[in-house]
Amino acid sequence: MNLPLIGRSSAAAADTKEAQAERPAPAPSIADFSTRYRHFYPKVFAYVYGRVQEKEVSLDIVSEVFERAFAKGSSLRSDGAFEAWLFTIARNAVASHWRKEKPAAKAMHSVAWEWELTQHHRDPEQTLLEREQMAILLYHVHQLSQREQEILSLKFDAELSNQHIARVMGTSEVNVRVTLYRALHKLRDRMKSVPQ
Repeated sequence: MNLPLIGRSSAAAADTKEAQAERPAPAPSIADFSTRYRHFYPKVFAYVYGRVQEKEVSLDIVSEVFERAFAKGSSLRSDGAFEAWLFTIARNAVASHWRKEKPAAKAMHSVAWEWELTQHHRDPEQTLLEREQMAILLYHVHQLSQREQEILSLKFDAELSNQHIARVMGTSEVNVRVTLYRALHKLRDRMKSVPQ
């Protein structure tokens, strides 16, 4: 007994799938993007500022990052994929910034210690010692490879998980963990010689 087919035939269903695939991606919702912007802005800014260490330049780069993300249709990605994609854009923007800068500008920047302004009743001698230790630490961080610096910045400035760092860097999570361990071990060894 032949029963009539209910619904579409398999050829019609295949045509519908092809038509859906050919449709242009919908524009990102302003509300969705705004929510993601508020959520990810502090992390992206912390990462960029950690790499550039100039507030105004960092603000410009972060603006460029979010402009690119909005223009490329960010609403099509899950939050985890969006975060990795966003930090890839940020990483490329920072690299582009440094390519444009003169090599001398890459040297140690004087870091404005904004957090010190919020500290009340601090002992000037203690503040000076902390500044010196921070300058020595930054010197040693700058002695690490560019890759190690990137991974440390993504971990501690942007506060990304190892999984997200792996996505941004295009490597495995194990590789990120090993690189972090080795970089931190190098820094600990180098800082042991610094008087406390």
